[in-house]
Amino acid sequence: MKATGIVRRIDDLGRVVIPKEIRRTMRIREGDPLEIYTDTDGEVIFKKYSPIGELGPYTKQYVDVLGRTTGVPVVICDRDHVIAVSGIPKKEMVGKRISPLLESYMERRNTYIFGQDKDNLIVSEDSPKPISVMTPIIGGGDVMGAVMLMGTDKMSAPSQTDIKLTQVAAGFLGKQMEE
Repeated sequence: MKATGIVRRIDDLGRVVIPKEIRRTMRIREGDPLEIYTDTDGEVIFKKYSPIGELGPYTKQYVDVLGRTTGVPVVICDRDHVIAVSGIPKKEMVGKRISPLLESYMERRNTYIFGQDKDNLIVSEDSPKPISVMTPIIGGGDVMGAVMLMGTDKMSAPSQTDIKLTQVAAGFLGKQMEE
């Protein structure tokens, strides 16, 4: 664990303030859920909670099915990191932090379509390919992540079927998080 040199006191209601620098670095926003762990050494550990991460079996199965159906690489991420991939080596992408541009597109709650939007959207700073289509996953009124089909060597606008597939996948995963 990385020491920060920052010490905070617990107030009379049991609250502790997470310093702004740490919140910014870890992309912790107001209202974000945090998991709290303890270990045998007396450490208290805060970890960002990812509802999509809890859907592990669904996301892995969904990316595999989407990848086989479309024939292109598929990526599912939460608001911060890549959760599941198909058609790309997992070591290359799973756990990578998403790009700030992707994060901003997700927050706008719109489907990104290559060729219709002015930006070339990528998953992370070292993505092997650009995104062809991205649909944010919305559950309980909040953006939880995104479903993406990646581009191929010859980038062209995605088909209407590809767009609908990402929308259906995002809608399904969002519904699963509400239950």
